[in-house]
Amino acid sequence: VFCLFLHTRKKMRLLLSLIICQCAINSVKTHSASNPNVILLMADDLGIGDLGCYGNRTLRTPNIDRLAEEGVTLSQHIAASPLCTPSRAAFLTGRYPIRSGMAAFSRVGVFLFSASSGGLPSEEITFSKLLKQRGYATALIGKWHLGLNCESSNDFCHHPLSHGFDYFYGLPVTNFRDCKPGQGSVFLKGVQKSLVIPIQIAVITLVSLAIVQYIGLLKVPFQALGYCLLITAISLAVLIFFFYHFRHLNCFLMRDHQIIQQPLSYENLTQRLTKEAVQFIGRNTDAPFLLVLSYLHVHTALYASKNFRGKSKHGLYGDAVEEMDWSVGQVLDVLEKYKLSDKTLVYFTSDQGAHVEEISSSGEVHGGYNGIYKGGKSTNWEGGIRVPGLLRWPGVIQAGVYIDEPTSNMDIFPTIVKLAKAQLPTDRIIDGHDLMPLLQGKVTRSKHDFLFHYCNAYLNAVRWHAGNSESVWKVFFFTPNFSPEDSNGCYDSHVCFCHEGFIRWHDPPLLFDLSRDPEEKVPLTPETESRFYEILRVIQLAVENHTRSLHSVPDQLSWDNLLWKPWLQLCCSSLFQSCYCDYDSEGGLLEVHSG
Repeated sequence: VFCLFLHTRKKMRLLLSLIICQCAINSVKTHSASNPNVILLMADDLGIGDLGCYGNRTLRTPNIDRLAEEGVTLSQHIAASPLCTPSRAAFLTGRYPIRSGMAAFSRVGVFLFSASSGGLPSEEITFSKLLKQRGYATALIGKWHLGLNCESSNDFCHHPLSHGFDYFYGLPVTNFRDCKPGQGSVFLKGVQKSLVIPIQIAVITLVSLAIVQYIGLLKVPFQALGYCLLITAISLAVLIFFFYHFRHLNCFLMRDHQIIQQPLSYENLTQRLTKEAVQFIGRNTDAPFLLVLSYLHVHTALYASKNFRGKSKHGLYGDAVEEMDWSVGQVLDVLEKYKLSDKTLVYFTSDQGAHVEEISSSGEVHGGYNGIYKGGKSTNWEGGIRVPGLLRWPGVIQAGVYIDEPTSNMDIFPTIVKLAKAQLPTDRIIDGHDLMPLLQGKVTRSKHDFLFHYCNAYLNAVRWHAGNSESVWKVFFFTPNFSPEDSNGCYDSHVCFCHEGFIRWHDPPLLFDLSRDPEEKVPLTPETESRFYEILRVIQLAVENHTRSLHSVPDQLSWDNLLWKPWLQLCCSSLFQSCYCDYDSEGGLLEVHSG
């Protein structure tokens, strides 16, 4: 009996110990699942076909592929816009950019100048604002491209620090060919096309007036003629000055509100961005943090450090992709170093598809690969909006899982807001949906019945995933005119546009079933699809409901908000010193191994 008593006591102790351990484990899991760290990695103009985990066999992306192996791969992850500015606005707010005024009615769909007055409105609620309210340390490192100032050069109304980020290190606008000497200009062709005719008209008019005045057919006051000449000369002088100094005026690096390098230097730039990210993580190991690492890769001008230059099989573009992959590896390694991997949700994507028209002056392809998908950046063909979507959170979401359901970059907003136990805004429509049930395998269907694809501010296409069908229907109301006609892009204009003269309307709309024709090769007809008109009717009803949900808001990309305003120009020295400074230290860069 005594032996039995001792044996029972031992079993009870063991059982009690197991219960206590399990409670502790559950407590840790509950804590990590309610307030995880969040790292959002965003590439620029990366093609879905550029990554090994999406089928590429010649570019080396082992660290990005590791996210797929240890997490979820979304195969139908859709950018809310095929252009940088509106896509990033949607990403931060969880809302279609048309709702915030970040979709252009003009031809230009993105911000081009640091001294523009448009930007993400202060009334918009970003996930960074909500997570900051929940005690998260928040940082944006890299590209912003959502505006800077409103009325003065130091009001910083659109700056990242005004949208919930505690720390900013990066470019307020974007990476342009014009930022890197010898890489050509994205403006030259457009300026030539836009200004040649007006200048010719002005010159002919002035010469004609002078001749008429000289021969006495018409008396033109010399004062009026002088004013016309003066205005023309000043306008030309301003244009020449601006484009001559474009690199200094628009390509600069900031830390918080201070310019630390003007113009931007590409020397070890990815290493500097990565170092900032690693240091931010190191400063916040004991509290939840949000890090948005927004790469300049692989937007042109392309660049790569000497450790990666010439190492890939795809020229400078491939070098840039592989350098970005190295950076992702550094971020994952530092999470392991501080034992934060299990407490951190990591997301990798691109703001839109590859820019297929990017070809250097020497003929080298500087755009990426969109796999089997048609078109690219600036179009709503799948190649322009279907982007990588990788999420990893060990022990919380599934590993090595492939999900072929329509999801959106707008879904990140409600997903991480809910994880941080913050309240979703109730005074506005949030178009994104929480991804966690899908990522954890609790549901198998996406909540997106419909996704609306805008070309600037114009509804271009609609995607419908019917609940009782495996089909994913997609209709196009208009499509871009590719040039040359038999190509896969708008090579003559460098990007595709959304306006008359650049598009073709379709009545009835083009209809595709992406589940059977992901390459969008063969439009369906009433003869090949018996439900043709029924599908169009359902989609039209959805469009009407969606349109009724829209409200008039100020156009942040109007010509007035897009144009360069000298009084908004940031300059770390003075215009007479060509706005030059370099306070960015390169000391202590991370050790690089290109593999």
